[in-house]
Amino acid sequence: MQYSRLCEVYEELEKNPSRLKKTEILSNFLKKLKKEKNKEVIYLLQGKIFPDYDEREMGISNQLAIKALSRATGLSPSEIENLWKKLGDLGLVAEEIVRKKKQVTLSAKELTTEKVLENLQKLPTLEGKGTIEKKISLIAELLTSSKPKEAKYIIRTLLGDLRVGTGAGTMRDAIVQACFDKKDKEKKKEIIDLVQESYDKATDWKLVFEQACKGLKQLEKTELEPGKPVKVMLFLKEKTIEDGFDRVGKPCLLDWKYDGFRMMINKDEKGNIKIFTRRLDDVTKQFPEVKEYVKKYVKGKSFILDCEAVGYDSEKKIYLSFQNISQRIKRKYDIEKLKKELPVEVNVFDILYYNGKSLIKTPFKERRKLLEKIIKNQKWKIKTSESLITDDVKEAEKFYKKALEEGEEGIMMKNLEAPYKPGARVGYGIKIKPEENEFDLVIIEAEYGTGKRAGWLTSYTVACQDKGKLLEIGKVSTGLKEKESEGLSFKELTKRLKPLIAKETGRRVEVKPELVVTVVYQNIQKSPTYSSGFALRFPRITRLRPDRSVSDITTLNEIKKEYKKS
Repeated sequence: MQYSRLCEVYEELEKNPSRLKKTEILSNFLKKLKKEKNKEVIYLLQGKIFPDYDEREMGISNQLAIKALSRATGLSPSEIENLWKKLGDLGLVAEEIVRKKKQVTLSAKELTTEKVLENLQKLPTLEGKGTIEKKISLIAELLTSSKPKEAKYIIRTLLGDLRVGTGAGTMRDAIVQACFDKKDKEKKKEIIDLVQESYDKATDWKLVFEQACKGLKQLEKTELEPGKPVKVMLFLKEKTIEDGFDRVGKPCLLDWKYDGFRMMINKDEKGNIKIFTRRLDDVTKQFPEVKEYVKKYVKGKSFILDCEAVGYDSEKKIYLSFQNISQRIKRKYDIEKLKKELPVEVNVFDILYYNGKSLIKTPFKERRKLLEKIIKNQKWKIKTSESLITDDVKEAEKFYKKALEEGEEGIMMKNLEAPYKPGARVGYGIKIKPEENEFDLVIIEAEYGTGKRAGWLTSYTVACQDKGKLLEIGKVSTGLKEKESEGLSFKELTKRLKPLIAKETGRRVEVKPELVVTVVYQNIQKSPTYSSGFALRFPRITRLRPDRSVSDITTLNEIKKEYKKS
């Protein structure tokens, strides 16, 4: 397929902010893609080159992209940087300078999507001496053959900043429209749910699209596969135990809501063990001790376990807050040192797959019984979560109090008959913790401080999500410390935000929406200042959430719900 055809779709998507229109544009393209042999092009629609579960990264910085543009066009890096400062988007820079480029290659070929994927997919494989030079050559080869619009989207894809608004929900709905006829569309809700379920199991739009092209029966055959990350089931909030019983029924299972982070532990038929976060990040290397615990204390040839890893003080034998161990998720060095300094206990609370069989449609009470059978509990290493089955409010409250005394966040309440719904927040389980007004939001802008805070980014614009869009809900400049020894600091946040900077205007910077933070606030008020229509009063940042992605942040509907309550 000609890459220019895909760029025409990008252009249409960028010009049309309406989600319905975007769905229509994608659907029309996917109808054409059905006839193509190579359906990997679907990754490029979201500015990616691999399935969502694949962690490989192209590793292209702004400066490396500038060097590739320089080689392809003959302009000096400083000329390109000056234009970048003016336009604020390296994609637009590429479009302009390719239109006026000095070096015209007579042998330039028509660029295809296959060639773009081929070159970009080579980037993560390069390592060792000469890696940067090889990367520049692969990118420059594409840019030399590209037309202005093609150059714009190649650069944006390389930098992970496509700007066309093709979120997961839009992609799902487009596949439904493209693959099912009018008769099937009478069952549209059921089909949308099936496509979503297929993606939540596979985390691969190419596979889902291929299955959908073959019909509903083939789509239903999408199965879990140990070794590939799967979306975790999510839980709604309730304020009281009585409300929890009303939602999940009596009796139900209660277990502790640990102040840690989700871990999905996979073991395949060959005995390979992999550990994923709820963001689908592979953290197996970061937690070698967990692999050993699984080998020693979990029976089974293959399985997928849903767990919570909790940090603890090895001397005092007390649980620690998430913030104390969050650094272990991203750190790839000094693993042995961190393992001793910041140990974790794995608490297993669900199982999705066992010995070659998917269990997601098996009632929760049976999945729980299996867990208790196959796990040999070892305190401070790996064990089943602290649990209680009851229909009594007083018993439940006593259990809740015990969880809080042990330093955990609260409790979960779960329907005993419920299936496991990957990626869904469907009410089969709820969470209860002491009432505190807080949202998980993503930082999209920041400002450099002045005076003694000069050099640090100290004021942060945060956003919620609404159907794939990010909407501002205010600025936060409190909650952080000036000294690193006192907790989460301005220096730490600045260090994490600087690699994400996409544009600088004076003291203000725009950043890629990747860093999720928990923001505590006093109340919510309506505000025309921010695109969400709301603002948070007295907000403060209390913790980083490296285990969460933009898809996990608070939605506008959740904010509206909390506003009505208050």
